Parts: sequence; C-alpha cells; structure tokens
Amino acid sequence: MTITNGRIPLAAPRAPIVRNRLVDPGDAGPRRIRIASPRGYCAGVDRAVVTVEQALAQHGAPVYVRKQIVHNRHVVAELERRGAVFVEEVDEVPPGALVVFSAHGVSPAVVSAAAERGLEAIDATCPLVTKVHREAQRFARDHAHMLLIGHAGHEEVEGTMGEAPDRMTLVQSPQEADVVEVPDGRLVWLSQTTLSVDETMETVRRLRERFPHLEDPPSDDICYATQNRQVAMKKVSPGCDLVIVVGSANSSNTVRLVEVALEHGARAAYRVDASREIRQEWLEGVATIGVSSGASVPEVLVDEVLAELSDAGWTLVEEVRTAEEDLVFSLPKELRPSRR
Repeated sequence: MTITNGRIPLAAPRAPIVRNRLVDPGDAGPRRIRIASPRGYCAGVDRAVVTVEQALAQHGAPVYVRKQIVHNRHVVAELERRGAVFVEEVDEVPPGALVVFSAHGVSPAVVSAAAERGLEAIDATCPLVTKVHREAQRFARDHAHMLLIGHAGHEEVEGTMGEAPDRMTLVQSPQEADVVEVPDGRLVWLSQTTLSVDETMETVRRLRERFPHLEDPPSDDICYATQNRQVAMKKVSPGCDLVIVVGSANSSNTVRLVEVALEHGARAAYRVDASREIRQEWLEGVATIGVSSGASVPEVLVDEVLAELSDAGWTLVEEVRTAEEDLVFSLPKELRPSRR
C-alpha cells in the first residue's frame, strides 16, 4: 500500500521493510488511516540532500558536512553509506577539503573559520532560512534590536543569532515573552522557520502587549512547508484515536506535529523514526489512525509505516490534502552545470 506525495523524491533507494510483527489488536470497529498531505520532504530539504548527493557525484568521496544535513537519521545514514562524513565543526575537516553547510544555516563565524582552513565550502542553507539571515543583517544595520523566537541550541537559531549577537535576544516561549527585557529603541521580531505557528503568534501577542511598538518582519518567517504540514495535521487529528508522526527526535517541525495533533483532537500521538518503533499497545482499541511526517522525512519511511499498519488490519486509507506544493529551489551555484 503506497500513497505518493507529488514530486517529492526519495532520499535513498527503497530499503527492505523491517517487520515489527504487529498483530490484530481485537475488534475496534472499522479500521482506517487518515494520512496528511502535504507531508515529508520540503523544497529546502530536497535541495540540501541533493546538494550532498551531487557533491559526491561531482567530487567523489569523502564530502564533509557540518552538522546533520537535515534532521533525519535515515537520510544521514544513507548519505554516510555513500561517502559523506558528518562533523560537528569545520576544524574537524582536513585543510583544503570540501565541506557542505547544512540546511539549517551557519553564522558568519563558521564561514570565516572554513575560509581560514582553506576549505571549499558549498552552502546548502534553505533559502527561507537565508531570508531570515538577511532580515537580521538589515535590521542590525538599521540599529534595531531583534527578538528571535526559537529554541536554544537549534542549529538554525545559532546561525541566525550569529548574524548580530549583540542586537538579538532569544525568546523561547510565550512565558518568556512575559519577562524578557529589551533595550530602548526600535524593536523587531523574527522567528525560527520550523516552529508551531500558533505558539509563535501567541508569543508575538504577549510581546506586543508589553512592547506596542514591536515591528513585524517584512514577511512570514515560519516556512510554507511547516505551516502546510501543521494545517494538514489540524484537519487530520479530529476523530483520530492515534496519530503517528514519522521523523527524528531532533527535528523541530516533527516534534511540533505531535503537539499539534494532541491540541486538535487526537486521543494519542507519538513520533517514530521508523515503522519498527510502533508499539502494539498503542493500537489497543484504536479504530482511526492519523499519519504524517516531518519535512525532512523521505516518503519511503511513511510507506513502511502504512505497510505495517495494513498488515495489522488498517487497510482503508483516506488522504487528507489541504495544499499543493510545487516549489523547487535551485542547487548552490557551485553544483550547477556551467553555461557554454
């Protein structure tokens, strides 16, 4: 049983399904799956993964990648198998070697460190993250102070704050909005691209109560794919006894989908990296299961979850589509065919 997802490519060849041996959990009524669409790969993730694949094809292994290219264990393992070497910092890369910056973006300090080591750098930062960096640069030049809504320690937040660390304050939640202190003068908010839309706007609302002069960014910072997947989850969740979200634990947008499911009617919701992590006890008394996946998840992993559930008795599949996605980002210039 396979539900396709538009033009989204797989990050890896289809792997054999590892059966979890789920068994019929007893009579729970008619069993169906509601699968969210859009789900899975977004344009920025697609571009980043293909960037590493093309770097390997054009330059050969090894190709070094700073941090995980995207937050998905399956994708990282497959690229490692092909010859990618993932490192935490550029000082782990041999001088003069090729390094790819991940989809989450890097600070100017990382770019400088790579240049000092003589590294050939290819920037796979999602263009929507790059947009936030450029906003930060412009507001810093205009002497504004920025409130960045995001999560401490996330690579995207570290990269964005690195653009203007002395003119930026991190706000991690609506509760922090109630107590954050800011300097006098012009004040603007920005956000990490993979947050919960609802929680972000609640944070902004509370900030504006305290700082009425707070300015909005010129355009929405939360990316289209994050918003689309959350909207689809809101439509899928009501009436679901269980929601399964495929994605890795360090994927911010995946974790948000679990939260959205619980906030919008799902009786239970869990995140899994792969079908083998589905637990038998989750299925007890369950008639309707919702399924979605984070923006860095190849469709093959969703297919395996659907196959596992089909074997266990959930054979009726309804696709809940709330948007069409056809955005494609071009590869970094270093990997594009030369014009002759």
